[in-house]
Amino acid sequence: MPAPDLSLLIEAAQEAGRIATRHAKGPIDPWEKPDGTGPVTKADLAVNAMLAESLRAARPDYGWLSEESEDGAARLGHDRVFIVDPIDGTRSFIEGSDTWAHALAVAEKGVVVAAVIYLPLRDKLYSAAAGQGAFLNGVPIRAAGRADLAGASILGAKPTYAPEHWQGGIVPEVKRAYRPSLAYRLSLVAEGRFDAMLTLRPSWEWDIAAGDLILREAGAQTSDRRAGPLIFNNPVPQVNGVVAANPALHLALHSALAD
Repeated sequence: MPAPDLSLLIEAAQEAGRIATRHAKGPIDPWEKPDGTGPVTKADLAVNAMLAESLRAARPDYGWLSEESEDGAARLGHDRVFIVDPIDGTRSFIEGSDTWAHALAVAEKGVVVAAVIYLPLRDKLYSAAAGQGAFLNGVPIRAAGRADLAGASILGAKPTYAPEHWQGGIVPEVKRAYRPSLAYRLSLVAEGRFDAMLTLRPSWEWDIAAGDLILREAGAQTSDRRAGPLIFNNPVPQVNGVVAANPALHLALHSALAD
């Protein structure tokens, strides 16, 4: 992956952080999206407008997929596509939390090859390019090496632990944790602060594309809930859940999940 693409994403994420941080200091005034997919704010739209303008101007031959842009079939005709979540964790942003993030990725023929996740209020910038490792603020990071599922620390929402999702209805004895931003959850596993991350419902590509590469470059294994590879730039931009952990724990998780 050419270095300029990653540099482009880093610069764009940092500018997104400046825009969103300014908006966070004033009245948020959120409203619900007409399709019922959650809240949105002026900050989401301002960040999205900047990203669309700057990234597409820099790479006019790339497709575009963003949570806050109208989607269409045009992106499917591009080998490379930007996959962007202007603010992942909008509810946290509205509540005044500092755990929201900007998630930016480039996918080539369905595989993410450059990625950035940036939490400006926590001064945490995760980055990765294919074959070049994963980094937090420029320092290499590595996923945790725990292989035993019992006692592993798992980032996942409460529905993840419903008995019907597990073999024989037996939920493993794990340490449960949660963060609102899906991109941040993925990053924390890549950083080695938690052992694994699970979401078992269909997941939007813009929530997980950047984290997928950062995890893989940090030595983790990623898949959908059925152990299939995560493929991006789909006609319907979703994947069938996400399972992420080091290879041994990843296998243990899939062995415990119900078919």
